[in-house]
Amino acid sequence: MTRDSAPGLLILHAVRILGFADTPMIAQRYGLDAAQAEELLLDAEARGWAGHTAFAGSAGWSLTEAGRAENERLLAAELARVGGAEEVRNVYREFLPLNALLLRACTDWQLRPTAGDRLAVNDHRDPAWDARVLRELDGISRALTPLADRLASVLTRLRGYDTRFTAALARARAGESAWVDHTDVDSCHRVWFQLHEDLIATLGIDRHAHP
Repeated sequence: MTRDSAPGLLILHAVRILGFADTPMIAQRYGLDAAQAEELLLDAEARGWAGHTAFAGSAGWSLTEAGRAENERLLAAELARVGGAEEVRNVYREFLPLNALLLRACTDWQLRPTAGDRLAVNDHRDPAWDARVLRELDGISRALTPLADRLASVLTRLRGYDTRFTAALARARAGESAWVDHTDVDSCHRVWFQLHEDLIATLGIDRHAHP
């Protein structure tokens, strides 16, 4: 049985995962041809599943409520087809404690409390503080690898989160602090957020619920 996903599902899911993105970025998310992606997006728009908007000098696609519901319907059918619901649910249970660690690490990367200000911004002038956070992220990265392998064994589209996280962490270790938590690059936090969204969408659960 194939573990690959249909292009129509991938297009809707890419928009769901990315939140708001242009056609090239959506096509790139799952390695689809740009022309095919454009055609599928226009079809989704015609069906009322996606909309294209422009504001503040940027333009992109987002899902409508009907599109979100259709995406979840397709994901549920796909997961039933491959019989992977139990494994993805088990991975999600193991993901949740790591999620708490990741959120704490990102907070520590952004804030460095002082005696007079517990919400003082981390200016990254304390190498020991930053090194500790990077070690925590390294531990999360190592824990993510086996989970990512298990997800990839269920569905092809679920692979790659561990390698993206590792690549972002490497850049952070090289002195590019934005690669820990910024949203305009494929940072550790951005990769993790997308993984979380992918898991809850695949399982059809609320972001704050336990399976």
